[in-house]
Amino acid sequence: MVKRDTAIYGAWAIAPHGYAARNNTGMPSTELLITFFITTALFAYIPGPAMLYAAAQTLARGRRAGFMATLGIHLGCYVHVVAAAAGLSIIFHAVPVLYMAVKLVGAAYLVWLGISLFRAKSQGDAALAAIDPKSGRRAFLESISIEVLNPKTAIFFLAFLPQFIDPAAGFPVWLQFVVLGTIVNVIFSSADIVCVMLAGAIVSRLRRSGSAQRLVQRAGGAMLVGLGAHLALQRS
Repeated sequence: MVKRDTAIYGAWAIAPHGYAARNNTGMPSTELLITFFITTALFAYIPGPAMLYAAAQTLARGRRAGFMATLGIHLGCYVHVVAAAAGLSIIFHAVPVLYMAVKLVGAAYLVWLGISLFRAKSQGDAALAAIDPKSGRRAFLESISIEVLNPKTAIFFLAFLPQFIDPAAGFPVWLQFVVLGTIVNVIFSSADIVCVMLAGAIVSRLRRSGSAQRLVQRAGGAMLVGLGAHLALQRS
């Protein structure tokens, strides 16, 4: 789930466009890698859709579900890392209709999940303290599906990673894509974990109030609906 969309265009202004410092020892030059880490960290901790999604799952289903959702997003993102390494992400640029179709399917799935959570019955006074393990598994599987169906993640890797790939480095380009893509994924997931912990703290404070539990559960569902609508209405 991409908070990563905010970086697609901004990265072009921050990252270097050339490969002045080339090497034949392995990965890109130290200067290029430092820029890569700084840029990735900046974008990772800017609040975005992935953070909001993880928070919504936490509010609606509890902290465990939030962590499982983050894990699902993390694992689903590797599909896009591999696709970028193989050059498959270019297909979304070449076939706009396919890009739009996948985006709308993912958006509709988000909206459906949000409506389901919004209409679900309250879990009860102690539910957020020991939530049904099935909710965590459900959040995990849903999050993998959502991330795989998010074409913006594929476009992000296609736009962002090539700026830090050095064709003159000792490692082949595809391997650089995999290594740098994995690092990006880990950094972004760390930000999502922080968001889940903060949302979990809010849930813990409201745990004793049944009406408050219903409110946060509905808030989580509404956030998912909003994210789905946002994804569907975005032009790119």
